Amino acid sequence: MQQDQERVVGTVPSPVPHAVAAAAAREATLRPSEKGAAKLASQSKLYVRDRISLLVDDGTFVEDGQLANNLADDLPADGVVTGRALVEGRPVLVVANDPTVKAGSWGARTVEKIVRITEVALRDELPIFWLIDSAGARITDQIELFPGRRGAGRIFANQVALSGKVAQICCLFGPSAAGGAYIPSFCDIVIMVESNASMYLGSPRMAEMVVGEKVSLAEMGGARMHASVSGCGDLLAADDEEAVELARAYFSYLPSTWREQPPSYDARPPARKFTADLVPEQDSAGYDMHVVLDALLDAETFFEVKPLFAAELIVGFGCMEGQVVGILANNPAVKGGVLFVDSADKAARFIWLCDAFNVPLVYLADVPGFMIGSEVERQGIIRAGAKMITAVADATVPTVSVIVRKAYGAGLYAMCGPGFSPDACIALPTAKIAVMGPEAAINAVYYNRIAQIADPAERESYVARLREDYERDIDILRLASDLVIDAIVEPAALRAEIVARLAAAQTKDRRGPDKRRGVPPM
Repeated sequence: MQQDQERVVGTVPSPVPHAVAAAAAREATLRPSEKGAAKLASQSKLYVRDRISLLVDDGTFVEDGQLANNLADDLPADGVVTGRALVEGRPVLVVANDPTVKAGSWGARTVEKIVRITEVALRDELPIFWLIDSAGARITDQIELFPGRRGAGRIFANQVALSGKVAQICCLFGPSAAGGAYIPSFCDIVIMVESNASMYLGSPRMAEMVVGEKVSLAEMGGARMHASVSGCGDLLAADDEEAVELARAYFSYLPSTWREQPPSYDARPPARKFTADLVPEQDSAGYDMHVVLDALLDAETFFEVKPLFAAELIVGFGCMEGQVVGILANNPAVKGGVLFVDSADKAARFIWLCDAFNVPLVYLADVPGFMIGSEVERQGIIRAGAKMITAVADATVPTVSVIVRKAYGAGLYAMCGPGFSPDACIALPTAKIAVMGPEAAINAVYYNRIAQIADPAERESYVARLREDYERDIDILRLASDLVIDAIVEPAALRAEIVARLAAAQTKDRRGPDKRRGVPPM
């Protein structure tokens, strides 16, 4: 009894060594070393935990595997922070490289942590934010992390399985090197910090050694190159803070899983009225389709994706009366709005994204068709065009196609013309639908006859009559009469018409054809 009383009232025993070590190990993961902090400052980068704090709701981050590989020297959390959190009250998962730990490189425990978080994402159907800043795998650990069933390949396999189930959003703050470059490529969007981000399978030094090419990092895999040339990057950010802000904004347009509908918001009027003068009647006159979007979407809700890549086609999210929609719009201000290989690829991926996450589609067509010529044929314009049209045909979300001014040739098909069963195909009063424009058609059919007319005045009069006949043949009233299009809508009424058509299509049957899968052109 006396011993028990002494035990109660006696002094608290000192912490055991393991408790002290554990506390020290946890503490070591919470802030960078002095050297690491100085390097981050010199690169204008934020510490990994500061990036996470900007992304997630205050006090909601719950970390997994904080003591991974803590018996090794200078490898806090083994270079990656993983866990759960809320973003705007919605549950998400986070994977964030710590570039102050071996340049964010991967060891065996790093890979295991990432594999585990992707397994949680698959099990619980939770979106993942990837905050990437990594030099790639540690070659010294390759046997432990590379070839096995739970090696790095499992990360990519799980990302593929997650595709279309939940959003995968990547902020690329620094390098994403070698095999690690595939993490961004499997994400739905890649936001790159222009001053620091890069993606490449082989470094400039490796390229020089293996293939004899001397190239800078910016040329090889810099952020601007990927955002404007390769298309591997979707958006450029000026700094870490803007990258996180863009990631949160993008997430606000998508549901948490494929089983849910996108969020809805308070309706706003558009930034401008849709007046007839926004769209020039002459079908070869250029104008910026962004102006039309300003007149159709709720003010300040348009979130453009890949604005620097294949800018002849605009894709992005917006709201109409508070409801999220996906926009595909030809832009006559850039290359006349003609579709190229890159714009077809850009369109196909965006359509697949919207269809996966239940985002209704609005096509705004002002397109002369697909580009022709030996250069684009060598690039595979037929393959790329077929891929885009496949995506259009496969989509099952509510869809409205608007012929804003013209839809010529296979451009009509690519912009979800009547043959692809949109829930509505409507047109402005001055719109035209044809195999090709009047000048090209007349030249194709009557070239020899026109060439035989020696008198210039007679030749001009003959061409004018041919054009008049052609214009009559493709008159939009005739197309409406023949049920080619569903309605002719005045500009001022177009927004309300689109909203009503999409609302009417919300109950459509979205089951696809009875087959295992298609084999799309790639």
